[in-house]
Amino acid sequence: MATFFSDLVQFQGLFQMVLVLGIGGSFPYGFHISVINSPSVHIRRFINETWIERHGSPLHPETIMLLWSFIVSVFGIGGLLGSLCCGYLTTRYRKKKCQIVTNLIMLVAALLMAFSKTAKSFEMILAGRFLYGVGTGFSLNIHPQYVGEISPKKLRGFTNSTVSVFLTLGKLTGQVVGLREILGSEALWPWLLASSGLSALLQLVTLPFFPDSPSYLLIQKGNEEAFRKAIRKLWGEGDHQAEIDDIMKEKVAMTSTKTLRVLELIKEPSMRWQLYILMTVMTTLQLCGINAIYFYCFEVFHTAKFEEYLIPYVSLGVGLCECLSSILCSTLIERFGRKVLLWGGYTLMCSVLALLTTTLSLQHQFFWLHYFSVILIFLFVVFYGIGPSGASITIMVEIFSQSFRPSAFLIVGCINWMGLFVLGMIFPLIVDNLGPFCFLIFLGILALSATFIYLYLPETKGKSIMEIKAEFNKLNFGKKEISVTENNFPKDQLFCTKL
Repeated sequence: MATFFSDLVQFQGLFQMVLVLGIGGSFPYGFHISVINSPSVHIRRFINETWIERHGSPLHPETIMLLWSFIVSVFGIGGLLGSLCCGYLTTRYRKKKCQIVTNLIMLVAALLMAFSKTAKSFEMILAGRFLYGVGTGFSLNIHPQYVGEISPKKLRGFTNSTVSVFLTLGKLTGQVVGLREILGSEALWPWLLASSGLSALLQLVTLPFFPDSPSYLLIQKGNEEAFRKAIRKLWGEGDHQAEIDDIMKEKVAMTSTKTLRVLELIKEPSMRWQLYILMTVMTTLQLCGINAIYFYCFEVFHTAKFEEYLIPYVSLGVGLCECLSSILCSTLIERFGRKVLLWGGYTLMCSVLALLTTTLSLQHQFFWLHYFSVILIFLFVVFYGIGPSGASITIMVEIFSQSFRPSAFLIVGCINWMGLFVLGMIFPLIVDNLGPFCFLIFLGILALSATFIYLYLPETKGKSIMEIKAEFNKLNFGKKEISVTENNFPKDQLFCTKL
């Protein structure tokens, strides 16, 4: 605890920047996933009333549902577009500038949402939702890379896991402000959808006061003076020579390496196992069953005899549970490491899904199983938050170096947004056909992923980018590669700075 508070004082610039990046980074993604459910009835009614006023006749219910579905899904289309453009634009114009422009896009979207009802235009909701998607596609791509690049080794796991903390905090905030007692009423729903603009405005005002990442300034810009100034601002006074040497080694190693495009990255032999890990971890994050749990929790709470008016608040408890467990993950990740949290989390989630499938199948025979199912839902969310939720993004940041990271995160973004869209399309069909046995699909995926991660993922805790690369070279080339050490590190590249 004493070490934590001493780090909090010394690295206060870093923690302030982590807070600013989180508010405009993964927070909006979580917010927009959860907040759209609250005003659904009001928006569908608004669409129909607007159509009647324009054309004198109501829309067919199926047409209203189609328009509503498009409003929901266009967020994913915008997110995919933003993610696809992000890799090239951040490489060309730098992450900080792109994130500032992203905030402007989010503010435009918020204005469209706020005045859609006054203008009697449901098209403005559609456009606003699309722009929110584009902005979120950028910020969800930039946030983990930026946080990973500004952190020293000993805090990298903690700071990377804050991506999931802010994401779950966004989900929870969307649930809270979406309650009918706050902004979820028929009169206030436009302001509910526009409220996300506050986080964009806050980041737009504060981010310019923080530097670009030190590794970007040194490796890509070659600006040693700005690099040292950024280190001093973020990490405070002290001897950070070991960290500086690691970044210098990465710069030397990257001197002859260009920034690879996606196809070049896929063909690169030295990145083969990193891509295997990326595909496994990100696919499992989408198909681990967390969305199914949120879908089923309403039915489980209903059959457990909760009062109808209490169910939204109990569901809010599930969101709070995920948020708190993500915070817990950020404190555990440097103690237990990334690998243990991943395969251990997968295994525990597997066990819970097996029990939940059993309880949901037998709940009509034994009344007490309803309450056991409720407990299992909360347990699953806790294990998800402690394990995959925080550790997945941390792994993605650490296994790729500066030159490969933009293209790698473009792939991450595509998997995330396409998975969100496809799962939204096919999951209702899976539930209709399989019922509670749909969890067996997720159980199988988790079991396979846990085995793969346990066997092949090197532990990245406390290691520099070059040390992690050397570990993967053993897998990629089947022999131990000679890592960059002090003995083969060019003398003229070493420098000593007391900060």
